[in-house]
Parts: sequence; C-alpha cells; structure tokens
Amino acid sequence: MNMTVDEIVENFELLDDWDERYQYIIDLGKKLPRLPEDKKVESALVPGCISRVWLHSHVEPDGTLRFEADSDAIIVRGLVSIVLALHNGQTAADILALDLSELFDRLNLGNQLSANRRNGFVSMLGTVRAFAESQAR
Repeated sequence: MNMTVDEIVENFELLDDWDERYQYIIDLGKKLPRLPEDKKVESALVPGCISRVWLHSHVEPDGTLRFEADSDAIIVRGLVSIVLALHNGQTAADILALDLSELFDRLNLGNQLSANRRNGFVSMLGTVRAFAESQAR
C-alpha cells in the first residue's frame, strides 16, 4: 500500500460518519502487507500498545527512513497503515518536524478512538520519532 497521508485525509473527508471512517481504517489494515513470522519478534514490539504491534525501521541509501509494521488486531493494522503512510520515505529531519497533533485533528482520531487505541497510536508515533531522533544525531 503506497498511500500518502493527504490521500488518507482526503478519503476520510469524503466519508460522512465515524462508522464509515472506522470501516475505512479497517480496510487500510486489510491492505497492509503482513510481516513475515520471523520478523514478529519481541525486540520489535512497540511498548505501550494493548494489541501486539511489531515495527521495524531502517535507513535507505538515500538517507530516507523506511518502516514496516504489523499488528494482531485489524483496526490497529489500519492505524499502522496511517503511521507508515506518514513516515515512510521521509528524512529524520522531516519526521521530527511533523505536527502530529494537526494530523490527529484532521482525522478526528482523538475524539473517536478508545483511550487504549489512542495510547497505542501515540506509542507507535513515539517509536518512529525515537528512531528518527537516533538518525538525526
């Protein structure tokens, strides 16, 4: 899946109610490529998520950052898709300059997700940001 955050936001805005948006997040999760089982290791688990989320990161030769992730919960896989769309192919400086609160507002996620899912989403974003910070040094 190679969608941009702007495309995701545009699609969100076309949907009339939260039930449709929730289904859209689930659909994003269904399109997310699965991680191979050998990458679903303890060291790749994102802390702070109720569901299990595995996140791998690396730096491409051109200096951009790449992430791949998976979850054992379908709605969380959709949230993972949003995180990947936001960060894949960005430089560490680009990631560190992102205004994530603005994205939350544009998608209205803060009001619609359960506290546990919201905390997990924030944990995924924090893990990505920590990797970007480690590469920006």
